[in-house]
Amino acid sequence: MADDNESLSPEERERKDKEARAREIVEQSALPYKWSQELGEVDVVVPVPKGTRGKELSITIAKKKLNVGLKGQEPIMGGELCKEIKVDDSTWTLEDNEAVHIHLEKLNQQTWWENVLTHHPKIDTTKIEPENSKLSDLDGETRGMVEKMMFDNQQKQMGKPTSDELKKMEITLQTLKKFQAAHPELDFSQAKIT
Repeated sequence: MADDNESLSPEERERKDKEARAREIVEQSALPYKWSQELGEVDVVVPVPKGTRGKELSITIAKKKLNVGLKGQEPIMGGELCKEIKVDDSTWTLEDNEAVHIHLEKLNQQTWWENVLTHHPKIDTTKIEPENSKLSDLDGETRGMVEKMMFDNQQKQMGKPTSDELKKMEITLQTLKKFQAAHPELDFSQAKIT
């Protein structure tokens, strides 16, 4: 990968980095939790149904494993941690009866984690900036790319057209309206556009 980047112009490298960052943001936003990290710790926030009480939760924090869910149901998140933690220094709390905040102390406090659970999408740890950035902190072009990818992802999940498909439909509709205006003698009341 490094060889590929060396042959790219600075503009191509920047574009490639922006696309990778946008894809990473979309992948991370699709997870059933939000997470952040510092060199020595990882914080995970898992939404739970409003009104959830602590005794209804089933939470396992082990050296290399994390499971969070409601008793008697499939876990909201669960699996093998990407790195080991200090179990005795790791905690969880229920916040406002609607989110579980999990604080994990890293065993190796000098490494960045690529993901929380090994089977979830990875982040590029070489691009980590110590302070988290928000969508509003991104430059306009990257933010637009991320928002478009997030919108398209949501649309696909709902079985609806993506932004590109919507744009094509709008162009087709405009063309049809122009044609109708040029030919008022034709009846388009039964026309179906696919």
